[in-house]
Amino acid sequence: MRIVLASGSPRRKEILDQIGIKYDVCVSSADEHTIEKDPKKMVMLLSERKAMSVLKKLESGESGICDHPEEETFCVIGCDTVVYQENGNGILGKPRSEAEAFEMLNALQGGFHEVYSGVTILVSGLKTPVKRSFWERTVVHFSQMTDEEILEYIKTGDPMDKAGGYGIQGFCARYIEGIEGDYLNVVGLPARHLYSELKSLGAV
Repeated sequence: MRIVLASGSPRRKEILDQIGIKYDVCVSSADEHTIEKDPKKMVMLLSERKAMSVLKKLESGESGICDHPEEETFCVIGCDTVVYQENGNGILGKPRSEAEAFEMLNALQGGFHEVYSGVTILVSGLKTPVKRSFWERTVVHFSQMTDEEILEYIKTGDPMDKAGGYGIQGFCARYIEGIEGDYLNVVGLPARHLYSELKSLGAV
């Protein structure tokens, strides 16, 4: 069974490498626009779209991953992660500007928020196609940040490609007071839950 990650995220690739999963990468071209406001439903919806987009590429031979896709069994992993602040701005995606990154970090500092990841696993090449979907939630507590500290962090460039405008594994770690739940879920992929599902499918 060939495992394919439907993401070009370096953080998700690092997590799979960390837990010893062998995989190929095929970046999804799925439409990520949605009006869904519930963070659990949103990440589940988008993770399925991403996985399905890549599975279609694989089965049609567009991906370039293998020469004879009809002879392969693919296990595609789609994932989507968002930051959610229930008593604040709701769902926070990636900031589109430094000004928006400042607004996000200013809203998150001195309080707590939730990080939701949705994962969809699609397996093709079997008599009955398989779909597994789940979501994971982690609560993150932020310490107080001054405007100067927020601007200093933004200057590193780290916030610009991350949901909520921060990365727990980098410079911003010095402002994280604690978490409740899976740390790697905040990084971008709930490793323990994913490994459990892949193991049950016989993919690892």
